[in-house]
Amino acid sequence: MQRGLFGWTTALLLAGACQISHAPRSATSAAPAPAAATPTPATQLHYLSQPLVSGIYTADPSAHVFNSRIYIYPSHDIESGVTEGANGAHFAMRDYHVLSMDSVGGPVTDHGVALDVQDIPWARRQLWAPDAEFKNGLYYLYFPVKDKHDVFRLGVATSTSPTGPFKAEPQPITGSYSIDPAVYTDTDGRSYLYFGGIWGGQLQRWRTGQYDSTAAPNLPDQEVAMGPRVARLSNDMRSLAEPVKEVQILDENGKPLLAGDTKRRFFEGVWLHKYQGKYYLSYSTGNTHLLVYAVGDQPYGPFKYQGILLNPVQGWTTHHSIIEHKGKWYLFYHDTQLSGKSYLRNVKVTELRHRPDGRTEPIEPMRKE
Repeated sequence: MQRGLFGWTTALLLAGACQISHAPRSATSAAPAPAAATPTPATQLHYLSQPLVSGIYTADPSAHVFNSRIYIYPSHDIESGVTEGANGAHFAMRDYHVLSMDSVGGPVTDHGVALDVQDIPWARRQLWAPDAEFKNGLYYLYFPVKDKHDVFRLGVATSTSPTGPFKAEPQPITGSYSIDPAVYTDTDGRSYLYFGGIWGGQLQRWRTGQYDSTAAPNLPDQEVAMGPRVARLSNDMRSLAEPVKEVQILDENGKPLLAGDTKRRFFEGVWLHKYQGKYYLSYSTGNTHLLVYAVGDQPYGPFKYQGILLNPVQGWTTHHSIIEHKGKWYLFYHDTQLSGKSYLRNVKVTELRHRPDGRTEPIEPMRKE
């Protein structure tokens, strides 16, 4: 989640695809109900999908199916008053809400605040994109947040309910760093934690294995691009069972993607799903505004680049998750339809289709007329 520089400032708000219901538990720090900007006569935007909720701003949706119901764990965008900058400080979110629905297209419930930054003992600011998992009779919420030294670490919180409230562990996960945790549990029951993001996500500051606040945000174009990180989780889901590894992403010739290959190299927002025995690693390219994917034979990779999942949305950032529900696959994503501002986003969902050869059909999120 980086600075905004690419979004349109006008938006056409079409009729919502889903009704919205709100849980009795009230949400604190919630933004007022957003209003759509009036489009200019020359340009109108037609969106593939509509926001799932409009009572708060939401982004970075991590969707899961628990007990046949879809639960979405997004970031909660707010007006923070922080000036936009390349380090992403204006994404100053303070808490998480959980959304849920029985099926795509049905009513969406906002369950209110599930975790607040003030209830994380070691945290200072910026609750960015989270993820969740269920195991051992508990629900685990994984989150990135800056510690007291302004370094992003990953934490975990637990609850007996998928909607929280979640209680954070007193310390960050040992050995973790950077942003955008994503948990994948394989068919053998093993769970893996993926994470990382460059620029504001600070991954580039860990090139040597130690934090370096002076590290440049980009590698030289001809060097191998930085990949996301992965480690298997311990059985208690609160710690790493092994040293962190870098995930390798290869081109069509089996060579690692280079840092200058900005339309294909990893930037942030990693996700893993499995389809017909293959592992699909998808992620954002950041400053080229694409969601792309690569395919491999095991959770650790290597993964070979395949193509585009989602073309650029309205806004600078793009972030997603993928689930299967009732025999169909869905892509959850966000844009800035409700606000026209890069840091006030709204989550959406659309169907994801796999072709007979296993490739996915690229999605066009909107068109201009």
